[in-house]
Amino acid sequence: MYNNSLNKSLKTSRLSRFCGVLTLSLTLLLNGGQVNAQDSAAAAGGGPAAATPAPASGGGDVEKGKGLFNNNCAQCHAVTDEVVVGPGLKGVRQRTPGEDWLYKWIRNSSAVIASGDAYGVQVFNKYNKIQMSNFPNLTDDDIKSILDYVDSAGAPAAAAVGGEGQAQDRGGAGASAENGGGSPSNLFTLVLVALLVVMLLVLGVLLVIVTILSKAVQTTGTTVEGGAPVASLGERLRKGLSNTINNPTIRSIVVWLFVLVVAKEVVDGTYSVGIHQGYAPKQPIQYSHKLHAGQYQIDCNYCHTGVNKGKSATIPAANICMNCHGVIKKESPEIQKIYTAIEENRPIEWIRVHNLPDLAYFNHAQHVNVGNIQCQTCHGEIEKMEVVEQRSSLTMGWCIDCHRKTEVNTKDNAYYDKLVALHAKETKEPLKVANIGGLECSKCHY
Repeated sequence: MYNNSLNKSLKTSRLSRFCGVLTLSLTLLLNGGQVNAQDSAAAAGGGPAAATPAPASGGGDVEKGKGLFNNNCAQCHAVTDEVVVGPGLKGVRQRTPGEDWLYKWIRNSSAVIASGDAYGVQVFNKYNKIQMSNFPNLTDDDIKSILDYVDSAGAPAAAAVGGEGQAQDRGGAGASAENGGGSPSNLFTLVLVALLVVMLLVLGVLLVIVTILSKAVQTTGTTVEGGAPVASLGERLRKGLSNTINNPTIRSIVVWLFVLVVAKEVVDGTYSVGIHQGYAPKQPIQYSHKLHAGQYQIDCNYCHTGVNKGKSATIPAANICMNCHGVIKKESPEIQKIYTAIEENRPIEWIRVHNLPDLAYFNHAQHVNVGNIQCQTCHGEIEKMEVVEQRSSLTMGWCIDCHRKTEVNTKDNAYYDKLVALHAKETKEPLKVANIGGLECSKCHY
C-alpha cells in the first residue's frame, strides 16, 4: 500500500514539475513573440513620415520661438483662432498695427493701454479687461522667433513625400492584418494559453488531493507488510507536530530567524527616520498637476517663478492662478476658495510636500538653470499626478549617487574649459559632478 502511495506521490510531483516547466516555456514563448513582433514593426518603419515644418517668414528661429511660446504664451494663447484666455494668435501680424507695435505690446501691454492706444484699448476691453503679463526681458529676436513660430504653426504642413503612395502599396498586407484577415490577436492567443495552463494546474492539484485523501481514509485496524497497525491521521499529525516542536535544531532555527527578522525591522526603521517618500498630503485647494501640467501642458516655470533664479522654486501666488481663472471656471467651488483668499487678503496655506532638513543646502537655480536638470528627475512624473507626492527619497545617499552619475554640461561654457583640460589628463571618462566637488561635505552642509 505504501509503495502504491509512493508511486502516486512521485507521479504527482513529476506532473507538478511538468506543469511548472510548461508554464515557464509558454511565458517565454509569448514574451519572445511579442518582442519579435515589436522588433519587426520597428525594422519595417511603417510609421507615418514626419511633416515638414513651414519655413519661417520673418527670419527668426522657429524652434527657439516654439520653446519661448510654450514657456511664456501657451498658458493664455493658442496658435490657432481658438480663444483660451486671450485671443488666438493666428494671423496676429496681419491684424495688428505693425510688428513694432507688437514688440511694445508684448514687453509692456500696460504702458500701451495707459498711453491711450486705440487698438490696445480695444483688445483690452474685448477680452474682459484681463491684464496681460509683461515680458520686458524678451529681445526683438526672441519676439520675432515667437511670431515666426505662430505663423509656421498656423500654415498647412507640407505633405510627406511618398506617404500616400506608400500607404497604398502597403494596403494589401496592412489592411488584412488590421481588418482581421490575419492571425488572431495576441490577447486572444494569450487567453487561450492561460486557460490551458490553468486546466493543467487544476488537474495537478486534484491528483495531489486524491493522494492525500487516499492516505487519510485508511482505518486504524489496517496493517502494513510487517503486521504493525497503521495509526489514524490525527495521531500521525499529533506525533509529527510533537517531534517537530521538541527538535532542538528546529527550535534554534526558529529562534534565530525571529531574532534576525526583529533586528532587520529595527535597522530599517532607524534608516527610515526623517524619510517621507510617498508623502501626499491633502491640500487646502484641490489642484491637479495632471490637468494643468499634463493635459494643458502649462510649463512649470510659469507658476514656480523662482526655479531659475534662486534657492526656492517658490509657491505660486494667487494672482498667477487668476491669470487664467479670472475667466475660466469661475463658478468652481475650488476656484471660489482662491477668490475668498484674495478678498480676505490672506495667503493660501499650501502644505509643503518636499522638505529637506535645515542642515542641508539645496539651490534650485544651480540645478535647473546651470545643470539643466528636469523637474521629473527629483519630483517624478509630476505631469501625471492628480495629487502631488514625494516620489524620491531625497536622502544624502540618493543625492550623492546622482552626483556620481551625472555628467557636467560643459558645451559652449568657458567656465569649465580648464577643468575639462585637467580632467582629460587623468582619465578619458566624461567630467561628472563628483569631479568638480560634488562630493565635498561643505557643498551641502555649511
